[in-house]
Amino acid sequence: MTSRPAPRPFAGDLDWRVVAALRQQASDRLAAALGSDAGRVDLPAQRSTGREIIRDLIEAEIADRVTAGVPAWSPVEQAAMAAAVENALFGLGRLQPLVDDEAVENILITGHDRVTLELTDGRLVPGPPVADSDAELVDFLVFLASRSEANARPFSEAQPRLHLRLDGGARLAAAAWVTPRPSVVIRRHRLQRVRLSDLVELGAMSEVMASFLAAAVKARRSIVVAGAQGAGKTTLVRALCAEIPPHEAIGTFETEYELHLHELPELHPIVVAWEARPGSGERGADGRAAGEFTLAEALFDSFRFNLSRQIVGEVRGHEILAMLKAMESGAGSISTTHARSAEGAIAKLVTCAMEAGPHVTHDYAVRAIAAAIDIVVHVQMETTPNPDGTWCRSRWVSEVATLTPGEQGTGYAIQHAFRTPPGQREATPYVLDDDYRELAMYGFDLEGYYRHAQAPS
Repeated sequence: MTSRPAPRPFAGDLDWRVVAALRQQASDRLAAALGSDAGRVDLPAQRSTGREIIRDLIEAEIADRVTAGVPAWSPVEQAAMAAAVENALFGLGRLQPLVDDEAVENILITGHDRVTLELTDGRLVPGPPVADSDAELVDFLVFLASRSEANARPFSEAQPRLHLRLDGGARLAAAAWVTPRPSVVIRRHRLQRVRLSDLVELGAMSEVMASFLAAAVKARRSIVVAGAQGAGKTTLVRALCAEIPPHEAIGTFETEYELHLHELPELHPIVVAWEARPGSGERGADGRAAGEFTLAEALFDSFRFNLSRQIVGEVRGHEILAMLKAMESGAGSISTTHARSAEGAIAKLVTCAMEAGPHVTHDYAVRAIAAAIDIVVHVQMETTPNPDGTWCRSRWVSEVATLTPGEQGTGYAIQHAFRTPPGQREATPYVLDDDYRELAMYGFDLEGYYRHAQAPS
């Protein structure tokens, strides 16, 4: 049994050493109570058993305090301690209040006491410590990773990176042992039910651009959304997917669920959602960890599911070949990738394809990408200072480019349907490829496009 630290006065703030010790004891007792039935007991039942265990542990702690001559906790203090231990056992511990705060968009941690909060209005402000030490933070992350029922992840010196889907749809990424201090980013997805019209209201795009993108989705054009980390790519993909007719069967492919289309049956009644699994334990002769399941495998399997659309949450490497196969096999796919511009996204995808092996040449990669992808949308993010010394982030669609095979030098031709003029923050109509005039049949405001078009210099 884990020993408890000597009792200390409550003094108005939670003693997080006691919380950590009680969480460990509660975890051990809960595992013993559930035994071999743990996998068959649902979370509400586990929580109910866990609350009883926590209540017993707190009563024992109070008895120890009385014996040691330390003032007992009041009923309010007992309730606060019980809630903190339950959050540590079933939730996110000291992170839970931050994740529950509706004003917080993202949480950036570069050490237990170096916390920055990105608020929903774009401001970056300091946050409270999330542990008493870096070691305690790492210990909690290890516990959090191993606790996941749906998709447990290893996190150790041998596996120093962690990517985890949290309850409620947030995504956690963490690194330790290979960074000076443990680093964590929790990204919340406030806009799950989002449409292009919502992004227009937020100033991320114009109504004309929204009509173009909505028509492109309905016309089954294949789209890649590019941008920096945290630029809003996933939010834009959700908005694009909201334009898919409800009768279509959709497959989503993600390392961790972020799109959550399968949780929106009123918009998308038929969704098969795949999530990759990193596996654990020793690697076999083929270099694969036991239990590993990749996005490439999911995409390959998906061809037996009679899907109308395949949505790849993010292309970072070898899954590019499966994505291209999906785009070649069925029109209207949507994917994301990290890139600094629309044309940079093409170069990034070519590099990803070539990394799949020597059998993929540069020319083949370019030809395949130019033939499969119709439109590249780039999302821009900028961070600017506020007068009060804080910082603020803003996001908008800066480019929409159409892609076709051609041009001997590059292997493709790119045309900017929308671009952002220098010094501005709104992408305006620029040059429309003739093939896209047909989008007027799907609701594209062609007249408004030409009315606002800027003549190329």
